[in-house]
Amino acid sequence: MRLLPFLFLCLTAISSASARDGKPNILFILADDLGWGDLGCYGNRTIRTPNLDAMAREGTLFTQFYVNGSVCSPSRCAFFTGQYPARQRIHGHFATPEQNTARGMSSWLDPQVPNAARLLKSAGYTTAHIGKWHLGNNSGGPAIQDYGFDHVGSTEKEGANGPAADPYYRAKSTARFVDECLAFIDRCGDTPFYLQLWTLVPHATLNPTPEQMQPYARLRAGGPKFPHAAAIEIFAASVTDLDTQVGRLLAGLKQRGKDQDTLILFSSDNGPEDIHIGNAGHSGVGSAGPFRGRKRSLYEGGIRVPGILRWPGKIPAGRIEDKAVLSGVDWLPTLCQLVGARLPADLALDGEDASDVLRGQSRPRTRPLFWEWRFNIAGEPFHHSPQLAVREGDWKLLLNPDRSRVELYDLKTDLTQLNNVAEHHPELVEKLAQQATTWAKTLPPGPRDPAAGKMNYALPGSRPAGPAAASKAKRSP
Repeated sequence: MRLLPFLFLCLTAISSASARDGKPNILFILADDLGWGDLGCYGNRTIRTPNLDAMAREGTLFTQFYVNGSVCSPSRCAFFTGQYPARQRIHGHFATPEQNTARGMSSWLDPQVPNAARLLKSAGYTTAHIGKWHLGNNSGGPAIQDYGFDHVGSTEKEGANGPAADPYYRAKSTARFVDECLAFIDRCGDTPFYLQLWTLVPHATLNPTPEQMQPYARLRAGGPKFPHAAAIEIFAASVTDLDTQVGRLLAGLKQRGKDQDTLILFSSDNGPEDIHIGNAGHSGVGSAGPFRGRKRSLYEGGIRVPGILRWPGKIPAGRIEDKAVLSGVDWLPTLCQLVGARLPADLALDGEDASDVLRGQSRPRTRPLFWEWRFNIAGEPFHHSPQLAVREGDWKLLLNPDRSRVELYDLKTDLTQLNNVAEHHPELVEKLAQQATTWAKTLPPGPRDPAAGKMNYALPGSRPAGPAAASKAKRSP
């Protein structure tokens, strides 16, 4: 009889090993409007991010990590589907059905499109999404569960519109999301999990608690003795709390013995918000590092974001990878390769398998990257990019479809994109322009803002200033 418990334990261990079969847990943490230069490990000397800095030391920090849209919904679609978002008629952020229609957009991502959750679930993963979604407007659209998630926790609605009795309900959202993540991980047991934690911060509006702001009182405009906080204090406090909660989640993985077999990606959905947006509040002081452009712009600051990956023993520790170019559309094919998930034979992916790059190889991309932005861009004209962009190797070309603006930059020597060398490389310009315009013709047609792709400024007398202009900026996607 003593043999039976022993056999039971053996069978349980075999079953657990079979379920895992060497597959890592996968944790995808996506911040909202966090700029390339907002973390200590990316050079910020004001904001304290010790936990993410430690994650970078224990894994690989990518200096050339891109999203595939310059605002939230498009970039999230690309991570989730491995396809450029415009293929799904996601050109800007999902808003009201009327606004979506006016911009030639769908109102939600089609749940039948193959995605990371459904493909990993077919490979034996338990899947969950917690936090901001923004791939549908929740106005009669599909539920998040319809996309292949076994568990869906709190989302942006609960995080933004919590009990009126707690004015800091949203400021505490990341802590609440992490609590839910740890509870989900506990329920998974030995089954491998795919968990998306997409935070609300540091997207506007920010309202950190007094405890969160206390370490940054020195940043107030008149010093700590003045009661009114400066924007940078509020922003820094919010980012540091994000870092604190990420650290708590990583500690929770370690306490549960899961940190060594968990692949973690930390990134952001786009570059930092522009201070000129009417509802930006205190989020408009984020840093794009050395780059030109902010959210909505196709210059580097709008689309180049933090990219930190950690998987002990598999992803090299302490590595700063400054040669390989990774992108959001690479996430799905890379995961499927790593875990053995079978891709549909008819699925046309825009990304590429970068599993070799994660493991330590440094190589150029096998295909170029493309972007489009059909709408106006807030802020100084310096950040107003053309409507299309393509990157191949170290070269990046930006242009309007009618070629009213053509800009070529060597990103190896001109990070800030100040020196347009298009006139010196006509053959390269023609090659890249043909690639970009040919790609754009494959995308669903739709309206474009009259100001799209123009480097314009409202000179005195050209249009009304003041509240009307501010209101228009506030409505911008």
